[in-house]
Amino acid sequence: MKVHPTSIIGPKVELASDVEVGPFCIIQGDVTIGAGSKLMSHVVLGDERTKVVVGKNNVFYPGSVVGGPPQDLSYKNEKHELIIGDNNTIREFVTINVGTTKGGGITRIASNCLLMAYVHIAHDCQIGSHVVIANSCQFAGHVHVEDHVKIGGVCQFNQFVVLGKYSYVAGDSAVNKDIPPFTIAQGKYAVIRTANEIGMDRSGFDKAQVASLRKAVRILTKGKLTLDGALARIAEECEPGPCLNDFVAFIKSEDRKRGLAI
Repeated sequence: MKVHPTSIIGPKVELASDVEVGPFCIIQGDVTIGAGSKLMSHVVLGDERTKVVVGKNNVFYPGSVVGGPPQDLSYKNEKHELIIGDNNTIREFVTINVGTTKGGGITRIASNCLLMAYVHIAHDCQIGSHVVIANSCQFAGHVHVEDHVKIGGVCQFNQFVVLGKYSYVAGDSAVNKDIPPFTIAQGKYAVIRTANEIGMDRSGFDKAQVASLRKAVRILTKGKLTLDGALARIAEECEPGPCLNDFVAFIKSEDRKRGLAI
């Protein structure tokens, strides 16, 4: 363990033997940090009122404030949690809050994510694996981001929106409705523009699945049909496959609180 003498480590903190803590960091409260993780400098991690569990090989850049209490008026100092997986990069001045009672009590960042500078992740957000969030994006509470989502800079997300896997949100978008998987969304407020063909191709999906998704997205967004009518036409005209199945299941989901961005 390598801890700079200017840093403050609370008595309840548990660090793996090879964790590195740079100068002027504060780690406090019920915090566990896994092997290979590094706090570069001026990082604030945890709070006496919260619980934070950090996995392996995470890097926290200067000025990040992670695992603090939620910015929610209903919060009454309950001991809620932030759970971070492995191999994440948390860049300068990122802020991440723990969960709240009404949201299940846990904010979660999975693994292999990049959160660029000035990103804010509010209470009860659920961020999947292999997610990239560019600079200055702001997430309200309860946002759910599925795996392999990419987000351009300076985007804003309303509470309870869901971003489906392998979707892409273009920079400077304001998202107030759900983004289906494998699509590109853009605008204020953001709407689905097209299928995420480049992202699917880079991720190794075969051309038949990409073509089927492209057709399904066009039917949904350009077909001038009701939602039920669009789904019926997609079932008739689009080649079935795992990606199309996930796309249709997302659209049919009854758990949606914000509606579809179409």
